Amino acid sequence: MKTRQGRAKRPRRTAAWKVLAVGLTVSLAGCTGSDGTSAGSAETSASASSSSTASATASSEAGADVVTLAEAFAATLDDEQLSALNQDYTFENAANWSNLPNALLAGGMGGGPGGGSNSTGRVGLQTSTLTDEQWTALEDLLAGATGTAENEGYDEIVQHLEADDYLGDNGGGDDYGRGNFFVAFLGTPSASGTWELQFGGHHLAVSNTYTDGALVGATPSFRGIEPMDEVEVDGDTVIPEQQERAAFAELLASLDDDQLTTATLSDSFNDILLGPGKDWAFPESSEGLVGSDLTDDQKALLLTAIETYVGDLADGDAQTILAQYEDELDETYVAYTGDIAMENNGDYVRIDGPSVWIEFSMQNGVILDGAHPHAVWRDKTADYGGLTS
Repeated sequence: MKTRQGRAKRPRRTAAWKVLAVGLTVSLAGCTGSDGTSAGSAETSASASSSSTASATASSEAGADVVTLAEAFAATLDDEQLSALNQDYTFENAANWSNLPNALLAGGMGGGPGGGSNSTGRVGLQTSTLTDEQWTALEDLLAGATGTAENEGYDEIVQHLEADDYLGDNGGGDDYGRGNFFVAFLGTPSASGTWELQFGGHHLAVSNTYTDGALVGATPSFRGIEPMDEVEVDGDTVIPEQQERAAFAELLASLDDDQLTTATLSDSFNDILLGPGKDWAFPESSEGLVGSDLTDDQKALLLTAIETYVGDLADGDAQTILAQYEDELDETYVAYTGDIAMENNGDYVRIDGPSVWIEFSMQNGVILDGAHPHAVWRDKTADYGGLTS
């Protein structure tokens, strides 16, 4: 079995394993487990919306699980690692994420689209320092904080790490690979007060903010992938972002000619607008085709596209947020430029609602030939848990 950054790469864990592992961890810690339900259809979202008390309880339980798993991970670290892991809960630290490999950030490419707020690199503990035991504890934590669906949540994170391993092995070199990711606790994991679980590296940013044990923000959430084509890495099939691309393509293909004309943006885009360093910079007015002008079937496709991002969260949290976005569908806009298949450089699509903001932009390859996507999910009130400065 191939070793990467000092750690033997293990097979991807299944959603069933995740539910069992989180349940066992919480049971041993004497805490209540999360509900384990999956984010699903519009019917499920409507049900969650009508049960706000139950959703809030599930969110609090999931938050308690994450605290338990965070403490278990921290318990495996030495003093030097803990010093790197534990960072202050500040806007500067929270906003210090990027789609770039950390070597480029540390080389002074921070700031603006594609860069981060800190040109010295990411904050936190670099994964190359982790032992197998520590990696396992980190995986448990990430699994507890994210969704159980195939190709979403935790499964998608693992595929992102595998994709970066693939880049390292196919022309990227040592600047790419799972050892170049960072994990940070901004503030102290606790059932009271506010803290953020930050995890990221090339093409990936996870930023879950918790207050009094409940998730209060899961954005900015960045996903990109290179290669876009399906590849095999040590026996695993890597296909993250394919379901997102397909969901956007199906939504746009459902529009008639008049709707497509209304949805077409006058400008072209070579990247996302609200990338790293572009916090709280939402456009003052929305463009494109408004949700109230969609058929019921088209609204379902719009919600499905949104769900491919919200579904990256722990399942109970995803239900609650998706129900809110569903309530706002009539006021949510769809806009695009390029080809509706979303397969080539310059193809771009945007979802812009009262709360939700999602962009998907196809880019030229950097290490490999062929286009690949950059995508960001933001929330107009809940980015960084509402922290603005």
